Amino acid sequence: MPATYSALDLSGQFTLTSPTRDITAPIALPGDVHTALLAGNHIPDPYFGENEKQVMWVNETAWSVERSFTASAADLDGYLTLTLSEVDCIATIRLNGEVVAQTQNSFLRHDIDVTGKVREGDNTLRVDFAIAPDVAKARADAHPFPIPFTKNYQTNGLKGIHMNFIRKAACHAGWDWGICLMPVGIYGTMSLRKSRLARQDSVQVDQAHGETSVELSIKTRLFAFAHGEVELEHVIDGQVITDKVSVQKGENVFTHNITIHNPKLWWPAGQGEQPLYELTTNLEGEKTTRQIGLRKLEWIVEKDEIDHSFKCRINGRDISMLGANWIPADAIPSRITPAVIRDLLESAKAANMNMLRIWGGGQYEPDYFYELCDELGILIWHDFMFACMSYPSDRPFLDNVRQEITQQVRRLSHHACIALWCGDNEVIGSLHWYPETKAAPERYVANYDRLNSMLGNIVEDEDPIRRFWPSSPSQGYLDFSDGWQSDTRGDTHYWDVWHSAKPFEAYRTVNPRFASEFGFQSFTSMNVIETFADKKDRNPSSPVMENHQRNAGGNARILETMTRYFRFPRDFDQMVFLSQIQQGLAIKTAIEYWRSTKPRCMGTLFWQINDIWPVASWSSLDYGGQWKLLQYMAKRFFLPVNVVAVPQHDEVPTNSRGTPVENAPPTSINFRGINDSGRPASIALEIRAVKIAGGDRVVFSGNCAIGPDGAITVATIAYADLAEDEFLFFSWRDAKGNLLGENDFLPKPYKAYELVEPKVRAAWSDRDGTFVLTLTADQPALFVTASVDIPGYFSDNAVTLLPGRQTELIFTPRHGATPSAAELVQSLKVRNLSETF
Repeated sequence: MPATYSALDLSGQFTLTSPTRDITAPIALPGDVHTALLAGNHIPDPYFGENEKQVMWVNETAWSVERSFTASAADLDGYLTLTLSEVDCIATIRLNGEVVAQTQNSFLRHDIDVTGKVREGDNTLRVDFAIAPDVAKARADAHPFPIPFTKNYQTNGLKGIHMNFIRKAACHAGWDWGICLMPVGIYGTMSLRKSRLARQDSVQVDQAHGETSVELSIKTRLFAFAHGEVELEHVIDGQVITDKVSVQKGENVFTHNITIHNPKLWWPAGQGEQPLYELTTNLEGEKTTRQIGLRKLEWIVEKDEIDHSFKCRINGRDISMLGANWIPADAIPSRITPAVIRDLLESAKAANMNMLRIWGGGQYEPDYFYELCDELGILIWHDFMFACMSYPSDRPFLDNVRQEITQQVRRLSHHACIALWCGDNEVIGSLHWYPETKAAPERYVANYDRLNSMLGNIVEDEDPIRRFWPSSPSQGYLDFSDGWQSDTRGDTHYWDVWHSAKPFEAYRTVNPRFASEFGFQSFTSMNVIETFADKKDRNPSSPVMENHQRNAGGNARILETMTRYFRFPRDFDQMVFLSQIQQGLAIKTAIEYWRSTKPRCMGTLFWQINDIWPVASWSSLDYGGQWKLLQYMAKRFFLPVNVVAVPQHDEVPTNSRGTPVENAPPTSINFRGINDSGRPASIALEIRAVKIAGGDRVVFSGNCAIGPDGAITVATIAYADLAEDEFLFFSWRDAKGNLLGENDFLPKPYKAYELVEPKVRAAWSDRDGTFVLTLTADQPALFVTASVDIPGYFSDNAVTLLPGRQTELIFTPRHGATPSAAELVQSLKVRNLSETF
């Protein structure tokens, strides 16, 4: 095969300037302007204190980047494509002073034909960025009717930006968990590609599964610069297809079929292995590789005895989706690296997650993100990038979006991890939020349908084997009702516990088919707070702490909730710790109950796994990837074989006004056994009633079998059989006696118990290079939490200790850390709930 393809890498150091600022600075591209200005000491750290307000001028400034590059005669011997995979976002591209492109969309890869425009020797590439907020406002003002931007942008006290008129990550303008930076830059591939006659544009792989084989349909799109013949080759599983194909100028599509016999099937994390087959495509020296996971994935949405099911069937099994929502990994794009993404995704898998939802106000992630998800077995519910507001539906906007969605689906559809394409986040719901949309609902529904129908048609044309879901939440095809509170079909966003300040027990009043969003906030961890707040600012109502809380009234709601369930903490450090306990308790309440209703509920994705900067939020991982207590609790409540306590009330008690009484004691407690594996599970369950000041008794001990992918009631305990100072602690083991899990249930709020202060002992041991921390206590100890200064996480945390039992925690270092035993001993801190009061 003639190797006539070559690529000249154009990444590297550019010069950053502005026509309105006396600044000249080096900038590394791919990269962003904020990173360059930070490196040159032109701006302070935007994440510290209230510095965000001091750097707002950056996004109100026009910027230019420029560099010279040298091309040889060999570089020019063919057709040339300037590829910029992500220009953020409205910019003019100049090559040797000539305008070669105007970009409008940061989600679009730009392949610019520059044949004849590159000189042998020195060349100049320049990119002039427009001021995106100004462009967005001008477009909004010119639109024939008002399209309101999301109110989320106003939570940071800064001006609103009409992000619905430009194609850029919506959360770049701030969100109710995010800083407003509006970064400018170029990310991803920057290259000059030389082709003899044609270049690769996309390679898609459809799968048709038989009894003992999988037929792959490989669809290759080539862009040809002229009529002629090219040689195309595919190699996978030892099979080679070589084809000489005739191309016409423009786009050409070729389909080749390969059969894989006795395939090794790909499964989500926790359900099996993730074997990947490497597909290599070679177009005359332009080689690309893709990892293909073979699995049959279906969404089963069909009428049942409740209403309609909503579940994911993989390789013939209906599998519960367990996980969280994903937002961009950093507000400063240069800080998003493969190492950062791997760390976050490995933490997701370590917490027994098998699905993440890429939220529609963020971004399409780099190729390596999806490659890692394929490797780790993490399925992706993928929103398209529309969120929380209406969007234009005029032809120029739709044409721009059509290119974006078509290109992204073609780029990503070969990945085993992509489970579903979803039209947007909460755009249907947002029609009920704004005065303009409420005043003319027919107009805005029609406006919405123009865009949403186009998205669905693109998926149907480009990736027909995958389901398109109109919106999240949604009740289904062409259903424009607000489905937030519907729990009989579709997916549900249940936010009443946080936004309406309902008690945690309210989670048990709804029974979703698939809970795709719900959450509760906590403060970010104390060592993270220390990175952005001076000691004098470490107070929940200080300006700095309020600036690092983007949800209106969020800090007050965290503290108000503490008074419902806990005695008020004695200092700020304990307040931060307690906020993370209650965050975990909130989500545990929801997910344990919803999982117990299986097969009614077949998905629980809490909001959210990660943070975009250091902030009080709903995340289970701190900014930087450190595990919060919710992440540890998630590892437990997402156990594939689990036992959960579900309180029962003969009738919900009410007060004299008919309002349900908060924290009313149950009549009984059901213990539900959950088995998310495809095999029967036999467990031995032991339930103990434990006095809060010490002493316990066994109230149930027995064996039971839980069928594959099933949930059953294992035991029931009458509340009247418990003393006022008793709570329930239970553990379950497999047939060989191996401990599978532990859990507890307190029938009353924690504040109602007279907690004793236990003596917790901790001892490190080194077992062939594995660091193990053994914990014991002389009295019952709740939410016992170990922490060290070394980056890493324990195998468990926020655990309940009982006298006479020991708990072992294995420490896993992160970021390649290699701690010594002395470092672990010296920095170890162990705390528990009783210390907070």
